[in-house]
Amino acid sequence: MKFGSKVVREEPDELTGAITTPVYMTTAYSFPKGEKYRYSREANPTVLELGRRIAEIEGGEMGVAFSSGMGAISTVLMTLLRPGLRLVVQRDMFGRSLKFCTNFLSSWGVKTQVADSAMDDLVSKVSSGADVVFVESVTNPLLRVVDLPLLAKVSAESSSKLVVDSTFATPVNQRPLEVGATVVLHSASKFIAGHNDVIAGLAAGKKDVMDQVDQMRRSLGTSLDPHAAYLVIRGMKTLKVRMDVIERNALTLAEFLESHPKVRKVYYPWLRSHPDYEVARRVLNGGGGVLSFEVRGDALTVMKSVRLITPAQTLGGVNSVISHPATMTHRGLSPEERKAAGIEDTLLRLSVGIEDVNDLMEDLDRALARA
Repeated sequence: MKFGSKVVREEPDELTGAITTPVYMTTAYSFPKGEKYRYSREANPTVLELGRRIAEIEGGEMGVAFSSGMGAISTVLMTLLRPGLRLVVQRDMFGRSLKFCTNFLSSWGVKTQVADSAMDDLVSKVSSGADVVFVESVTNPLLRVVDLPLLAKVSAESSSKLVVDSTFATPVNQRPLEVGATVVLHSASKFIAGHNDVIAGLAAGKKDVMDQVDQMRRSLGTSLDPHAAYLVIRGMKTLKVRMDVIERNALTLAEFLESHPKVRKVYYPWLRSHPDYEVARRVLNGGGGVLSFEVRGDALTVMKSVRLITPAQTLGGVNSVISHPATMTHRGLSPEERKAAGIEDTLLRLSVGIEDVNDLMEDLDRALARA
């Protein structure tokens, strides 16, 4: 099946013939028949179906669902790492992910190295020795695009396990396991679920690795609620058609903002001005649904002046959302850390939805006039 059919197709329930996955709201299962599941923190039929689906879509042997994207990240990294091992991460990534690696994992005895945005620094640090490499294939919030085939090759040569957060790329635009990643991660709260109504995380990879990850999940308790799993499964069915509209809107808005007198700079992989444009065109199927831009003036005023677009700390839904990284997603970083990552106080991040693109342009133009 082609990708668009694969995400829509849902096998009828074996027990009842239901054409959508039932929500199994139960804590436990009666023995002996229920021995397969035992207790819903360990295994739940609805949640297991979501894990199966992300593995199928990403081309993995096994998938696991988690209570959040950070639950997926922390569980996977704590499975693959232990005190004394070496971890390489990017500087330009979600603030909470970076802090987890540099603060918690380092305090746990993991030797964490932070690479700059440039690909050569990342490759150099991995080549010098790493046990695990953790990157966002498209970074948050500056949309830097990792040359994933190259990084996978370098990681393999240095016997490093490559973990890729593919939330921004989505399986529509890139499937990291196909180019050699060990594990692919998603904050499923974002584009995969797509409606800003559920918190969830996903991971997929080879069965031997994911079995270990699943055992860690059971112990840490980063387990997903079955109703949340149902919502992600439902949202997943429209992923392809949503991304088709979102990406058309995003490119139109990126081009509009790039020519706007109140905008200093636009970050979007499908713009020729983007530093990783050539890499993006080679490794991605589309530019994605997020863009960032620096304003000439007060960014917070712009964010507070939109009417159709919602100011909020999220992304990936059908409705457009704008945020201010310095005071929202990356507020946990010091001013020096934000500056090193290239995150200016004038930067805004826009998650593009499926609204009429002309309405979105008018909303942004009106808000920028107040900057």
